Amino acid sequence: MTMECKISALHQRQCKIARMAELIFLKLGGSLITDKDRPYTPRLDKLDSLAKQISAVLFSDPETDPASKPRLILGHGSGSFGHTSGKKYGTRDGVRDASGWKGFAEVWIQARELNVHVMNALYKAGIPAMAFPPSSAVLASDAQVSLWETTPIRMALANGILPVIHGDVAFDEVRGGTILSTEDLFMHLARQLFPNRILLAGIEAGVWDDFPARTRLVKEIRPEVYEKMREKVGGSVSADVTGGMAAKVEQMLELVREVPGLTAQIFSAEEDHHLARALNGENVGTLITM
Repeated sequence: MTMECKISALHQRQCKIARMAELIFLKLGGSLITDKDRPYTPRLDKLDSLAKQISAVLFSDPETDPASKPRLILGHGSGSFGHTSGKKYGTRDGVRDASGWKGFAEVWIQARELNVHVMNALYKAGIPAMAFPPSSAVLASDAQVSLWETTPIRMALANGILPVIHGDVAFDEVRGGTILSTEDLFMHLARQLFPNRILLAGIEAGVWDDFPARTRLVKEIRPEVYEKMREKVGGSVSADVTGGMAAKVEQMLELVREVPGLTAQIFSAEEDHHLARALNGENVGTLITM
């Protein structure tokens, strides 16, 4: 057997194992894990709490066969790290001169710094996790993922390792450079890996029918009813260069239309154990479904 065939066979075997169990995409929003109104400020206690909840639900029994346990890909936003620099330099809109490329590198530094805090929290919680920085592997075209070799992520999943991605800069064939949000990355991965659920954890309880008054929480959104409430869905109350709540909802609606059986949930993980409840399948916020 040639080396190419061996690699192909391994890839097929790992993908088959990964498909045997439920696959969940989880995003820890930048507003949740940082103080978005204080530049470059992580919420370390919150990160520790979230990591412990993930560990308790999905990694508490290391002896269990990896093929039988739910699978998780973890993503996180940049919050007061990448968004602060990204807004300053307008990086999302494109990079075209020396000042812009300086900003591009600065956004990368800040996104990486926050990722180190996330990885440290996962390590302390006993979770076998590895970071897969998009800036080193993703090529974008007009702020959308156009090329991403995902075999290492698939193999991590198949072997019980938690892959971690995050909002990051990316070289862009149209814009020169840009910023990709975790939702942008999930959009691409979902079309490759077909998750069962996407969980977007932030500080908002879910989608409000009357943002910013926040008196009527929407428990479920389906594509056919979203048009009636589109104008009532708000953006972000803090600096966010990759779109607010409306963008998140519309991206998730697009995916639930495309990926059979997929549901998405937007919820707050500020409350104790809400993340664990969501991981266990409970709707603690707004469910987006067909």
